[in-house]
Amino acid sequence: MPSSLIGLLAGLLLGVAAAAGGFTGFLIALVLGAVGWLVGGQLDGQIDLARVLGGRGRD
Repeated sequence: MPSSLIGLLAGLLLGVAAAAGGFTGFLIALVLGAVGWLVGGQLDGQIDLARVLGGRGRD
């Protein structure tokens, strides 16, 4: 199972645990799921966050 999928599931579970319901809870789950997916993708090498966030390149 790829780390990005594990990160997505972990973020969604944290969002569900933090959310007591309503639209705000949905937004929290959505944001935490996206963060988990990004971190997992970074660990798998599928996403280069330094490039996306404008990290300093070595010349």
